This record gives sequence, C-alpha cells and structure tokens, in this order.
Amino acid sequence: MGVAGHTCGERGQMTVEMAVAMPVLIAVALLAVNALLYVGDCAAFDRLSRQAVCVYAASPPYGKTTLASAGDVEAELRRSFSADNQEVNVNAEQCAGGYVRFSATLKFAPTLFGRSFSGRVFGVELPSVSHTATITVDPYRPGVIV
Repeated sequence: MGVAGHTCGERGQMTVEMAVAMPVLIAVALLAVNALLYVGDCAAFDRLSRQAVCVYAASPPYGKTTLASAGDVEAELRRSFSADNQEVNVNAEQCAGGYVRFSATLKFAPTLFGRSFSGRVFGVELPSVSHTATITVDPYRPGVIV
C-alpha cells in the first residue's frame, strides 16, 4: 500500500481516463452547440420566411411574376441568414385554384464553435442539415393565407 491507500499501479490512471474521455466530451459539446444553433436558426427561419412571403408575395404589384416575388423573398431571407454556414433557397409553384406555394429552405452546415470546418471532429461526422418552411398564398386576394 502506498500513500492514502493507493497502490503504485494506480498512479496516472486519472490522466489516462481524462485523455480517453476528453475527445468524447469535445465531440458531445460540439454536437450540442450545433444542435442548439440549428434549432434557433430554424425557429427564426420559420417566422421570417412566412413574414417575407406575406410582405413580398401575398399582394404583388401589377405585372410582377411569381418568380420575381420568390426572388424578393429569397433576397430578404439571405439578408437575415447571411452566415457562412447558412444557405437559403426559395421556390414558388402554382397550385390549384390560383394559389401559389412558396417553399423556403435553409441549409445549415455545422460549425466549430462559430468557425467553419470540414464537418469531422475526432472521427464524428456532422452532416449539413436543411429545414423547409412552406406557405401557400392567394396572390389575387391580399392577405389570404391558406
């Protein structure tokens, strides 16, 4: 028996355990931070995409096409989501009854605590994820959202 009841074979065990556990803890922290960033961006994207469609596409000016309205919505969303790890795309399609469906997609790439990286940390792959918000409007009757 050594000092404080420990045998000589147990010295350095805590250092080895920490060396083994540290990459796992960093990977879990990175995953948690990216998950929270993604959920926060999705919540903001849902609200802002619907708001942009209501502003730019629910009552377009005379002669403005659906594609031009989709371009305006996309430009507004790109101003709001301009980080290097975010990509915005807006599509518009005609539906039955003259309605127009706008689908806005936010593509989120993982970050290394706010900095861009390859998507791999200690062998853990963090893929890019996307979120889509869809809203259908009647462009002939202002304010009608289906």
